[in-house]
Amino acid sequence: MAAAPPDGQEKVIAAAQQIVKSLANSKNAADDMIRILSGFDNRFSLMSDLFPAAGAPDAAAGSEPLPEGDYAREGLPGPGGGDGFGDDDDLEDERDAAVEDALRLVEQWDSPAAGDRLVFESPEDAEEYLAAAACLMGEAGPRVEAALQVAMARLEEEFRQLLIRGTASLAAEDLHASLLRRLSLTVPTFHSASSVDLDCPSFASHADEGDESSAAGRWSSASDGEISPYLISPDTVSTLKDIADVMLRAGYGPELCQVYSEVRRDTLMECLAVLGVDKMSLEEVQRVEWGVLDGKMKKWIQALRVVVQGLLAEERRICGQILAADADAEEECFTEAAKGCVLQLLNFGDAIAIGKRSSEKLFRILGMYEALAELLPELEALFSGDARDFIKEEAEGILVRLGDAVRGTVAEFANAIRGETSRRSLPGGEIHPLTRYVMNYVRLLADYSRWLNHLLDGCETELENGGDNADMTPLGHCLLILITHLLDKIEDKAKLYDDEALQNIFLMNNLWYVVQKIKDSELKSLLGDNWIRKRRGQIRRYSTGYLRSSWTRVLACLRDDGLPQTTGSSSALKAALKERFKSFNLAYEELYRTQTAWKVVDPQLREELKISISEKVLPAYRSFVGRFRGQLEGGRNFAKYIKYNPEDVENQVSDFFEGKKLNA
Repeated sequence: MAAAPPDGQEKVIAAAQQIVKSLANSKNAADDMIRILSGFDNRFSLMSDLFPAAGAPDAAAGSEPLPEGDYAREGLPGPGGGDGFGDDDDLEDERDAAVEDALRLVEQWDSPAAGDRLVFESPEDAEEYLAAAACLMGEAGPRVEAALQVAMARLEEEFRQLLIRGTASLAAEDLHASLLRRLSLTVPTFHSASSVDLDCPSFASHADEGDESSAAGRWSSASDGEISPYLISPDTVSTLKDIADVMLRAGYGPELCQVYSEVRRDTLMECLAVLGVDKMSLEEVQRVEWGVLDGKMKKWIQALRVVVQGLLAEERRICGQILAADADAEEECFTEAAKGCVLQLLNFGDAIAIGKRSSEKLFRILGMYEALAELLPELEALFSGDARDFIKEEAEGILVRLGDAVRGTVAEFANAIRGETSRRSLPGGEIHPLTRYVMNYVRLLADYSRWLNHLLDGCETELENGGDNADMTPLGHCLLILITHLLDKIEDKAKLYDDEALQNIFLMNNLWYVVQKIKDSELKSLLGDNWIRKRRGQIRRYSTGYLRSSWTRVLACLRDDGLPQTTGSSSALKAALKERFKSFNLAYEELYRTQTAWKVVDPQLREELKISISEKVLPAYRSFVGRFRGQLEGGRNFAKYIKYNPEDVENQVSDFFEGKKLNA
């Protein structure tokens, strides 16, 4: 409890209490007068409630009325409502004088002499003007009514000016920085694109989402440490609240709400434009080229979080402070201010959802679906009543349509794989661009497993030989379909090579790439270890197929089959051996010339293949040369037939599959 004031102060405060109680016609009016008097002398803040609740003692708590003589000596109204001499005329005169002063003040500010000055440029002028407006409330007469209208019009305009001037110019980095500092969040980025090698431009465009966390802040701290994205100081908010309180009590709530809604709506729309979300019709969205649209979709995802968790949350807080005196007015003002911004965001999402489908849009659409689904509960909570129901219905409808777009785009991607018709074969049997594109696409899809399992659940899909996917999730089943379409297409493209050995190298490279992408990512858990084991077995079969198709003819030259018996003519054996070595040299040199230009992408697989060649060829060549070298040694052109020592062949095998350029 506050300490009692000294006796002299006691009399002043008691007298002021009696004046206020006599002049005020309501508790609100009395509170206004006490607040105004406190602005001149804070001792008046000690005055207690002059209008206690029903059943409470009527006398002000903590003070006793002055003795009758003291009231009379001070010329003040007595405790019974009259003056110290029992006369009520003085009270009426003082009331009339207060109203006259209020009228004169309002008219003075409305005169040409006031010029363009604003009342609220000076705290003293502001307090006097608000007190004058409060004094005129409840008074009758044409002059009073006219003055009150003039006062309300000025308060309305100055309320508008304070709102406008209280909002600093904004930049996108400021809005992002505000959200980061308020919520300790990072702006959502495209999940895994930065960690994936992307050969397709539509993938590469997702790889650099930017780092919003370094945005420089020009933000001021509001009370209780919160960050105000509008830069409206607590003092300005307090002044706006004072104006709102007076206008609401005077019955000018509709005018107040219109001003607040217009200014704040424009501010929020400006913020939306700063964040890169422009108002676009469906036709405009359809006409925009993909590179531009991709950037707009990315900004939409970021902006949705900033708007819901930053701008609108702060707008709700400020609106609640300024219009605390009237909950209905607060709700109306916030709804009218915020709905334009929200609807523009939702309309863009809807235009994307019902727009033309193409595979490069899928990940942005998934990002939009994810952002809206996660933020919808927070968005709903900002509104109430019909507005909340409307926003919820609109947003849920857009989520449904975005989900339809996701499913349709996945289906179109599957069709695009099956319909790929390029006839160009890659030199050296390297990994086909289609393989890279599809596997990076599939790998990124796995990052959205939470939402895709929900969206793909119940989709009708068919896949032959479905034994691998009996216990798969909806997403796992979908990805298996896409990978199966890819491998079928790679089998077709292998036939573009005339050389069977190169077909096997091509198939081995591409299947290895598929397996690696699955093994090193979330795809492994979706498709399972059994699927990976089977494909590794297929890679070994391709390796065996290569060895058989490439080296069978070479090894045939090193067999004894068909050679004349050593007991027969020596000249016949020599001639046969010369032909054998000549055939070996030609076949081996052709393999060396072509297959050193081929490329086995995986270093481990490449070394394993070289070892397999050495294990098959070197022992046979070493044995053949060892057994028959003496037959040709010393004869003419010996080096023409036995051109390579076994060590030469061993060294040259290390050059295979390195992708060296063929000599012209």
